[in-house]
Amino acid sequence: MAAKPRFRNDAVAGSDGDPHLDAAPDPAPPDRKHPVDETLPPLKMFTSGLQHVAAMYAGVVAPPMIVGPAVGLTAKETAFLMGASLFTAGIATLLQTLGFWRIGARLPFVNGVSFAGVTPMVAIGKDRGHDGIAVIFGAIIVASLLGFLLAPYFCKLVRFFPPVVTGTVITLIGVSLLPVAFNWSQGGNATAADYGSTTNITMAAVTLVIVLALRKLLRGFLQQIAILLGLVVGTLIAIPVGITDFGAIKDADLIGFPTPFHFGAPQFEIAAIVSMSIVMLVCMTESTADMLALGRIVGRPADERTIEGGLRADTLGSAVSPLFNGFMCSAFAQNIGLVAMTKVRSRFVVAAGGGILIVLGLVPVAASVIALVPLPVLGGAGIVLFGSVAASGIQTLATAALEKGENALIVAAAVGIGLIPIAAPEFYHSFPQDLLVVLDSGISTGCVVAIVLNLAFNHLGKKPDPEPEQSEREQGPVAPDPVAAH
Repeated sequence: MAAKPRFRNDAVAGSDGDPHLDAAPDPAPPDRKHPVDETLPPLKMFTSGLQHVAAMYAGVVAPPMIVGPAVGLTAKETAFLMGASLFTAGIATLLQTLGFWRIGARLPFVNGVSFAGVTPMVAIGKDRGHDGIAVIFGAIIVASLLGFLLAPYFCKLVRFFPPVVTGTVITLIGVSLLPVAFNWSQGGNATAADYGSTTNITMAAVTLVIVLALRKLLRGFLQQIAILLGLVVGTLIAIPVGITDFGAIKDADLIGFPTPFHFGAPQFEIAAIVSMSIVMLVCMTESTADMLALGRIVGRPADERTIEGGLRADTLGSAVSPLFNGFMCSAFAQNIGLVAMTKVRSRFVVAAGGGILIVLGLVPVAASVIALVPLPVLGGAGIVLFGSVAASGIQTLATAALEKGENALIVAAAVGIGLIPIAAPEFYHSFPQDLLVVLDSGISTGCVVAIVLNLAFNHLGKKPDPEPEQSEREQGPVAPDPVAAH
């Protein structure tokens, strides 16, 4: 018996049972690899991987930049955390893209430090110094191991992610990321004197125009790396403008291995473990949505086994991360936008990016070169990247039969509630701190609302369609077909 093609996803069905919504992309010819499994020439592999690193670099180093000073670490110790975060992000990305055994989604999936854990980590480690970091690392290890054990069961939730849910979540991912791009475009630091200056915003606009122009004018491979070229050109323009900081290169060490347990052995406290376990559930929910989004974009829909492998890679990478002084890792949605925009679907390209991240973590002076890209320049490119994710979500919603049943109402409520943390950041300020881990993530709240409403409107109490024979009996005898009779 011939094996079933891997490209079919029977678990993700349309909400109204329409077979056209359930159809998966046709499998590639047997003599040709799926684009996800193709390898590119070395130069293309490196430059495309570097483009992924450039797109997610700021997102990786931002959490340690926030957590380090908040728990009382010095500038040098915070820089050490940043290098460790790059190193562990590379390890987690290799686990996702290359994988082994039943670990890894084997999709072009970038992993890095999750923003979801920043607020709880600051609360755990505040006023404790190195002991605070040790408690954070202990909580991450336990929460990650629990998540690893939960992955085979959590992945079964995939059947609750039909197009009406996945389209909503993908759209929310893109929309939720856009404020990050807007913040970068203003300078990234709200306390800085030049935050929101016309210089910063103009540089973001110039970079945006450059990226769009390169996408329009270039062809082939150069068009695929238009984001990277736009960042390079934008950075060069920013030098005479005066917003490029070369201080990072001057202060960076040539070699810097993230010494295991640099801040001491991990410490285990129940309250911290519970808090980070909630964060892990949030990360697993977002990663599931991200895998479904990426699977649709690359033409290999994520089934239960893919999601199980992806969640195991997330949680294993997070469990290993504290060993090298890194934080909890999860999927980076901004890189999904890059895949959607460039159409480069090879997981080995992202694996090359993971290798670059490891090198950056081991060679701080190399990491400082990437850090030369001013945040306004990155923000201009980010508008295109994150907007591409939202556009992909809208494309998915176009297949969700919004004209049938209450699907449009599901999307309206989920998107509306998911936008609350973006449109009104202080909306939940009076809620308990533990609930804010979930409520402050528009992706998580929107995802939960979409799943619950889809169950309520499309599953619970819904009568199955009558069998054809039963329908005919209820309708009485059918008149003979005169054509068939002859």
